[in-house]
Amino acid sequence: MYKSRSSQADSPVAVVGAGPHGLSAAAHVRHGGLEPIVFGDPMAFWRDQMPAGMLLRSSPRASSIADPERKLKLGDWATTYGKAVTRPVTVEDFLAYGQWYQRQAVPEVDPRMVRRVSRANGAFELGLEDGDVLHAARVAVAAGIAPFPRVPEVLRELPAEVLSHASHHDDLAKFAGSRVAVVGTGQSALESAALLHEAGAEVVVISRAADVWWLRGPSGRRFHWPTAPTDIGGRVTSWLSASPDLFRRLPRAKQPAVAFRCIRPAGAHWLRPRMGDIPIRFSTTIESARADGHGVRLELSDGSTEAADHVLLGTGYEVDVRGYPFLAPELVARVRCVDGQPALDAGLQASVPGLYFVGAPAMYSFGPLLRFVSGTEFAARMVTRHAMRGATPAWSAAGHTVELQRAAR
Repeated sequence: MYKSRSSQADSPVAVVGAGPHGLSAAAHVRHGGLEPIVFGDPMAFWRDQMPAGMLLRSSPRASSIADPERKLKLGDWATTYGKAVTRPVTVEDFLAYGQWYQRQAVPEVDPRMVRRVSRANGAFELGLEDGDVLHAARVAVAAGIAPFPRVPEVLRELPAEVLSHASHHDDLAKFAGSRVAVVGTGQSALESAALLHEAGAEVVVISRAADVWWLRGPSGRRFHWPTAPTDIGGRVTSWLSASPDLFRRLPRAKQPAVAFRCIRPAGAHWLRPRMGDIPIRFSTTIESARADGHGVRLELSDGSTEAADHVLLGTGYEVDVRGYPFLAPELVARVRCVDGQPALDAGLQASVPGLYFVGAPAMYSFGPLLRFVSGTEFAARMVTRHAMRGATPAWSAAGHTVELQRAAR
C-alpha cells in the first residue's frame, strides 16, 4: 500500500527501485528521520526473472537484506512463519522474505514506473507513467541489472523465438522435450542447465572456459582459515571485498584482479552432482549462428555444429547506467562513468550532486560486494549518512583521476 501523492509534491529522497538494495536504502533513510518515496514493484526481478526451483548461491548468512535495527534478517522471517531456513536458500523463500521485509521496513511503495528523472531548479524532477510529476532533493538509483543482459555479438541477430537470456524466464519447464544449448559456465548457466535437464529438456552447455570453477562447500576441518561472512571471494579476497572502503583504496591496477577472483564464473558446490549427465563443450566458442526452421544452427570454433531448438544465455550482465531508460540524456551525460559504471564518492554519490547509485552500478568504485544482497548494509548506511547531511556533500573522486580523464576523452 502507498499514499497517493499529488502532482508537484516534494520529497527529501526518492528511491527508484524496490529490490533488496532499494528497500534497504529506503529503510535506513527512513530510520534516519527522512521519509523517502520509493518507486517500483517490490522484489519484481526475483519474482519474474528467476526460474522456479532456483537456489541461491549465497549461504543463509549472506542472504539477509540489511535493516538499521537488525531485526529483519532472513532468520527473523523464518521464525515469524515457523519455517526452517534451508541451505541453500530457495528463490521462493527469498522472494517471500523480501516481500515480508518490504511490508515491515518500507510499507509504502509507489508502484508507478518512473519514466524520466531530470535536473530542475536545483532538485530532481521525476516524471511518472501516469503523467504525474514529483520533485526530490536527492535520488537514489536502485534499478538493478535487469536492463543489461550480456548478449554475445555473434548471437544478436537471432530472433527472440530461438534466443533468450536466463533472466528472461521464471519457469524453464516450458522447454521440456526441446534441445537447448546453454552458453556459459557460471552459476546462472549451470543451474539453468540443471533445471532444464530435470524438466525434461535435452541440454548441451557451450563454454569458452577450459573447465568449471567449482566453489568449495563448508569445511569439515576443525581448524581452517575462515572466509568473510559476505560469502564473496576466497580466504583473502573475501575480506578485501567485504570492506568496500578498503577495496576503494587499493591501487586501481590491483582492483580488477581482486574483483575477478570474487565474481569469476563459478558453480556452487551443491550444483555439481546435478550436472553429471549434461555434456559440456569446453574451450569452445560460437563462430556463427543462424535461425534454421524453428530452431538455430551454431557453427563452433572446433569446426563442428550444434543444432538446437533454443539458445539460452547464462552470460551475465554488462552494467551501463547510460542504458537506464528513465535517466534523462542531459542528466546521464553529466554522470562521470568508466565503461558505463559511475565513479562514485564515499557516499555513493555520482558527479551530479544528490544523485546516488546503489547495487551493481557501484561495483567500479567499491568492488564486487555491491553486486550482492550482502552489500546492502554498506550501501544503505553510506547513502543515508550522506543524504542526512544538511547540504549535499561536494563530489570528489580520490583515486579516480586517471580513469575520469580517460572517460572524458
